[in-house]
Amino acid sequence: MNQIVNYNAIAPNYNARYDQNPLAGISRALRALVKQNRARDVLEVGCGTGRWVMELNPLARRVVGLDFSLGMLKQARGQDEALSLTNGDANRLPFPSASFDLVLSVNALHHYADQRAFIAEARRLLRAGGALAIINLDPHIGRDRWYLYDYFDGVLTTDLRRFPSSGKLLDWMLESGFARTEWRVAEHVHQEFIGREILDNPFTQKGGSSQLALVSDAAYADGMERIHAALDNADGAPPVFVTDQWLTLLAGWVQ
Repeated sequence: MNQIVNYNAIAPNYNARYDQNPLAGISRALRALVKQNRARDVLEVGCGTGRWVMELNPLARRVVGLDFSLGMLKQARGQDEALSLTNGDANRLPFPSASFDLVLSVNALHHYADQRAFIAEARRLLRAGGALAIINLDPHIGRDRWYLYDYFDGVLTTDLRRFPSSGKLLDWMLESGFARTEWRVAEHVHQEFIGREILDNPFTQKGGSSQLALVSDAAYADGMERIHAALDNADGAPPVFVTDQWLTLLAGWVQ
């Protein structure tokens, strides 16, 4: 079982990440999926503060957001009271079978207690011709660079445990009865933070990402000490802190 992040505590500052990077590639990919599938009813599992529910709401007859965190749902409701939101568990989705044309999980799968069971649940909810789409990091590929992995002990090891590989996810989709699958890159995030800019980056804060929310206070302090040492000991040009990530989209279609 994955470690549990207290998203009720993180919720008030969560949207700062979208102010820094609105993830336009993911937006395009999700909009294309709705149009490609002619999706009338869409469910996002792990909807958080409602970023993608609001994005897709004008494109379908019904877009429902589900999240386990009441704090995150409160933030979503505060942005738009008309959103269709519900509290629930990704492994026990409270909807009838064959009730959606598209089920989405965007940067959320690593929080589910049983990721394989979620895929089977999503398959249950889909009508003929419907699709499941999962967007997530895949640290198993080994091409991502992230300063969090460089400066905070144990973060990469934990991510390798929390995030299933793309190959494993595709296998689970086929085993759950999806007729065909697809893998592609949804978003390439490349950012460089020069010198002390890194200190104001939302992802550097203790609650700015699930990666740092999961480390102990002592481990977080050690990582920040390393960052400050790099800043203080720079000889000439300030250090550059790099985020270079490839967010993958894995989709499975029902016949």
